[in-house]
Amino acid sequence: MAISLREKVDEAKKFIQSKTKVKPGIGIILGTGLGALAKEIEVENVLPYQDIPHFVTSTIHGHEGNLILGKLMNKVIVAMQGRLHFYEGYSSEEITFPVRVMRKLGVNLLIESNAAGGMNPNFKAGDLMIITDHINLTGINPLIGPNDERLGPRFPDMCEPYDKELIELCEKVALEEGIRIHRGVYVGVTGPNLETPAEYRFLRLIGADAVGMSTVPEVIAAKHSGLKVLGISCITDECIPDRLEPVDIRKILKIAKLSEPKMTRLVRKVLEEI
Repeated sequence: MAISLREKVDEAKKFIQSKTKVKPGIGIILGTGLGALAKEIEVENVLPYQDIPHFVTSTIHGHEGNLILGKLMNKVIVAMQGRLHFYEGYSSEEITFPVRVMRKLGVNLLIESNAAGGMNPNFKAGDLMIITDHINLTGINPLIGPNDERLGPRFPDMCEPYDKELIELCEKVALEEGIRIHRGVYVGVTGPNLETPAEYRFLRLIGADAVGMSTVPEVIAAKHSGLKVLGISCITDECIPDRLEPVDIRKILKIAKLSEPKMTRLVRKVLEEI
C-alpha cells in the first residue's frame, strides 16, 4: 500500500533527527551563485540525499546532493547543497519534498538562489535580482492531488510569496555593501532548453524581468507549509530578443562563478541581521 506524503515527510524527518542534534530555524537552497556559501557553514552533519528516505538525487553537474546541518552567522541552518529540477524527470512532489522536510525539522524561513536569464533591459550579466513575485509557467504545481491539512491548507494564499520585510532587508544590506541589485519578477519555466526570441518577448510582455527553470514549485510548497521566503536570482545572461546570441554554457557558468562572492556576502549579511 502506498504511503502518504505526510508519512514520507515524517520518515525523512525521523531519519535526519536520528543522525543529528541540530535543530534548524533557517533553510537555504544553495542554487547557482550560492554554492560557495557551503564552505562557510560550521558543519555538524552532512547527509547525502541518497541516504535520506524518499529523497531523490540530483543529476546536474555541480549539484552535489547533500543536506548540510550546522551554523552560519550564529544561526542554526539546514542547507540543500544542490536542488532538484522538473526537467530531470522528477515529479513536482519529489523536487519540493526537501522543502517540506525542512519545515518539519523546524525551519520557518527559506532563502534560495538561482540562475536566471535577464529580460529587463536594465539588467546586466552578473547583476543580482531580489525576487519580488513570480509567474508559474512550469505547467506543474506541487499542491495538485489530495491535500493533508497537517501539511498546509487546501487553498494557500499567494498574495505575498516573497516576504516583504526580507526583501527590504536584503535591499538595505546590498546598498550598505555596495552590491548592484534589482527588484524583479521571476518567471518559472520547465526547461531544459532556453527560450526563443518570441518566447522572451512574450515573457517580458506578461511582466517578467527574469526567467529560470527552478524555484517556483519550491516557493509554492514553502508557502503551503507556512514558510517565509527570500529569493535571489543571479542574472547570468541578457535575453533581449533583438540582440540575442547563441548561449555558451561555459560563459554562463563563468558569470555565475564571478557573481558568487557578492551573492555569498549578501546572504551572510542578511543572515547576520535576521
